[in-house]
Formats: sequence, C-alpha cells, structure tokens
Amino acid sequence: MAELSMRDHKRPFKDYRATHFKWSCSEDGRVGTITLNRPDKKNPLTFDSYAELRDLFRDLTYASDVRSVVVTGEGGNFCSGGDVFEIIEPLTRMSMPELLEFTRMTGDLVKAIRRAPQPVISAIEGICAGAGAMVALASDFRLGTPGTKTAFLFTRVGLAGADMGACGLLPRVIGLGRANELLMTGRTMTADEGAAWGFFNSLHSAQEVLAKAQELAHSLADGPWFAHTVTKTMVNQEWAMGIDEMIESEAQAQAICMMTGDFRRAFDAFAAKRKPAFEGN
Repeated sequence: MAELSMRDHKRPFKDYRATHFKWSCSEDGRVGTITLNRPDKKNPLTFDSYAELRDLFRDLTYASDVRSVVVTGEGGNFCSGGDVFEIIEPLTRMSMPELLEFTRMTGDLVKAIRRAPQPVISAIEGICAGAGAMVALASDFRLGTPGTKTAFLFTRVGLAGADMGACGLLPRVIGLGRANELLMTGRTMTADEGAAWGFFNSLHSAQEVLAKAQELAHSLADGPWFAHTVTKTMVNQEWAMGIDEMIESEAQAQAICMMTGDFRRAFDAFAAKRKPAFEGN
C-alpha cells in the first residue's frame, strides 16, 4: 500500500459551511473570516458554537488554502461570553463530571486557536467579555476600537478568574499586577488601557477595524507563511523552556526555515531590488 503524505490529508476550507456562526473566505481562499452572528444578544456563545469553533480551529491544521483567520462579531459587538440562558442556567443543574466536561471543552477552544498554524486576528468592536475576551486573548493579534470594552467577568457570577487559561495567558500579555486586577475584580478594561498595556495591537474606528484586521491577515497570508507557522509554534512552546532550551530550539527552527524556497526567494528579490513573492514553502 502506498504511503500517505501530509499533502494527502490537506483539503480546502474555502467552501466550509458553518452552522453556528458565519464563515467566509477571500477570493483566493487564503484569509478566512469567522463572524459571530447573534447580534441581538451581543453574540454570546452556546454549547454548539463552542464545539463548532473548537472543531474548526482543530481542522484548520489540515487547510490547503487558509493562511490566516480573522474573528469578529456582528452588530457592533464582539462577544458577550457564554449565553446566560443557554449555558449559565443549565450549568447550575449539572453534576461535577458534566461540569468538568464543559470546562475542558471551553479550554479546548483556546488550545485549538493557539495550536492552529494560521495567525489568528480578532477584530474587536463593542463588548468583549467572558469567553469572548478569552477568544480574543487566545488570538495572535487583537485590533480594537476606542469604544471596545473588555472584561474577564467570571468573578461577577461567583467563579474564579481562572477560566479557559486566563490566569496563564493574561499576565503574559499585560503583566501580573494588571491581570490580577482584571481577573479578581471583573472590572472593564477600557480601550485606552488595553492599548497602553499591550492587549490591543492597535485601535481603529468602528468603521475601519474589520478592514484593518483583514488587511493584516492578507499581508500575513501573502508573506512567508511557513515561517509564520514556525514563529507561532515557537512562541507557544518557549513559555515552558529555560533560556538554553529556547536558544537551541530557535536555532533548529531557523535552520529549518533556511531550507525553504521562501528564504531563497527573499534573497533573490533583495539582490534584484524587488519585492519577494512568497509561496509558503
């Protein structure tokens, strides 16, 4: 029997049909956009949308076309968290094994976003709270608006701030003291605070934020895509490494990238004084 290569497992996602949110792709299939589309409730998540988002990000590992992903929300808001009546109320009636199954599933969404090879960019307008704030935090880039309001409000419903990896991820992005404040008080972080603290990469008007996110997504998709996947992998892996392990791992990763055609294309373009055309291999 012939051996199967990784290429045999790849498949296009341009025509993926989402059930619990919207999915669209650019004409060339390189940029996928997830739109949370329950605007009447500020785009909360349900058991089904959690699971479908987790599965999509896991499956994007095998995408032959999508090279970057944008996450946004409809109707002027990003995501208000878990739906109060479709998630919070049922949780009050569950047994411990059922609750643990749910909390592991929500954490699996964060892990899937982090492990997806594509850079993930959140375009965040309006309310970004609870699980929505964690989807944003798990993303590689966050673009907000002056009116964006972000809250890790788990303590407001009597829970710990330790949800979906918040206690590990948030201090790495904005610092320990600021993370403690947000996670323990549940207060809203303003857009200006988020920009000053490094949560947001940039702020744009509400009319421009999605276009700016997609512009960034296209620039990444048109760049040395394989090298971007290596960068994302190393950023994740090096959190648990000492300095010696970090440097050795990066030496190996960079040597691998130096074997790609994109590395040679970049040199040839530089020598010819033209812009390189990267192919992701």
